[in-house]
Amino acid sequence: MKKLGTIVSPSLLAADFTNLKSDVEMINHSDADWLHCDVMDGVFVPNISFGFPVIEALKGICHKPLDTHFMIVKPERYIDRAEKAGVSIMTVHQEAVVHLNRIVYQIHEAGMKAGVALNPATPVSTLEDIISELDLVLLMSVNPGFGGQKFIENTIGKTHRLAKMIAESHSKALIEVDGGVNRETAPRLIAAGVNALVSGSYVFKAPHPEDIISQLKKL
Repeated sequence: MKKLGTIVSPSLLAADFTNLKSDVEMINHSDADWLHCDVMDGVFVPNISFGFPVIEALKGICHKPLDTHFMIVKPERYIDRAEKAGVSIMTVHQEAVVHLNRIVYQIHEAGMKAGVALNPATPVSTLEDIISELDLVLLMSVNPGFGGQKFIENTIGKTHRLAKMIAESHSKALIEVDGGVNRETAPRLIAAGVNALVSGSYVFKAPHPEDIISQLKKL
């Protein structure tokens, strides 16, 4: 697969929600490509984050595409609302969807890019028969639900396997990784074939977040 420039998608979950507009303005002025939005329902994952009121508010102030990760059961119920809320990339979990081909088709029909996320213990082989239809595969390098977790080392080998699958199938899917992305893990992920880095605490908790984003972009 042809190597693209590194895509950086800072994770809103780590932002300061008491000063959200300021953090979004920082993203607007930074080298970030996307803004990663984690939607959690407290059912598929043991946490609740935010929903459409926040995403709809972001639409009016964020100049970057909304890279939205739905960690929820039955995400097919919200495809139309996601499109109307301004979502650019709608990523759903393979483990949460019964009819994956159908929901990928519906996401495309709504005019959004379609992504599929895999939990750490889910093998990439589960996507073998749909990889050519996907715009993005999100590999979780921590167990989904909470920020600030330790990076799972198996993600490196998993990325290699996914990159090989994408190349052999001539898919145009990008590989995105979320969880524990920092100055130690990011270069290794890029070397393994990752196209897009999601980073939360490493970006938003830094003294100078825009510098961290620029550093990730240069990998």
